[in-house]
Amino acid sequence: MPRRLVTIASSSGLHARPASLFTQAAAAAGHEITIGRPDEEPVDASSILLVMSLGLSRDDDVVLESSALEAETALDDLAALLRTDLDAA
Repeated sequence: MPRRLVTIASSSGLHARPASLFTQAAAAAGHEITIGRPDEEPVDASSILLVMSLGLSRDDDVVLESSALEAETALDDLAALLRTDLDAA
């Protein structure tokens, strides 16, 4: 099961615009992908309401995961997005 541990870089965390950009990219990935804090129940990464409900802030660690073995590239792309300050984009 592919997974990535990523630190949130956006100055406001995953709220409003950064969450929208991230969830749109997750939906476009073509795979079921989840996001959550390590050791907590993950949520659907393509749902802006669920992602925003996590209350993720800058420097929080999250786990991106997919049950699809072919999701490696999608996870890499989403991890790179989270490592970017999406507030500045």
